[in-house]
Amino acid sequence: MSKKISKKILKYTVIFEPAEEGGYVASVPVLPGCVTEGNTFEEAVKMVQDAISGYLAVLQEEGLEIPLETDEAVVTKVSVPDPLYHIP
Repeated sequence: MSKKISKKILKYTVIFEPAEEGGYVASVPVLPGCVTEGNTFEEAVKMVQDAISGYLAVLQEEGLEIPLETDEAVVTKVSVPDPLYHIP
């Protein structure tokens, strides 16, 4: 009889933004300071997966709670007037 090992998979929202010098900067809003970058989108995905794993490992080592996201999170764009073109 073999023993089954299961893993719990955590999912986090990641924001990917184009970097000025090329590539992408990836940040994880629910994990403050968890930011990385990659020369391509695919590399940025791998880098942020590694960054999240490292972030969570440090939290665990320090006995701190691991933040979990709720399904209620909504990510969208909001429009506001451009202050440079605001007429008093």
